[in-house]
Amino acid sequence: MDTEASPEPIRFDTKIAVLLRADLEPWQRLNVTSFLVSGLGTQLPEVIGEPYEDADGVPYLPMFRQPVMVFEATKETLTTAHARALSRAVFTSDLFATGNDRDNRAAVRAVPTADLDLVGLAVYGPRNAVDKVVKGARMHP
Repeated sequence: MDTEASPEPIRFDTKIAVLLRADLEPWQRLNVTSFLVSGLGTQLPEVIGEPYEDADGVPYLPMFRQPVMVFEATKETLTTAHARALSRAVFTSDLFATGNDRDNRAAVRAVPTADLDLVGLAVYGPRNAVDKVVKGARMHP
């Protein structure tokens, strides 16, 4: 029997949050979430943990070092969150019709900020700042 005390829980002073528009289909929610978090991992190396390895020594890729909180909200709340966030990844409804990164970037570039039809947003930052960005949203069911 292991008599060692369990280590203190790890508490993060930062937060990773994905905000999805509530009217998305289930497949769209999964697609948008996976695309959005990939943007955070490539630009913010501090969110990535150490590589994994199983008991047989088989290596696995590293993942985020902390949980990703997924929220849902109305289109209006998503637009407000977009304006509050300084560093963010976006997914617009136009991206459902494209099939590659080049066309995705062109679709976003073609629309002025105020006219973006946002369906998802990912943010990372200090916990309090992220909480303010997702204010008005609720945890994804």
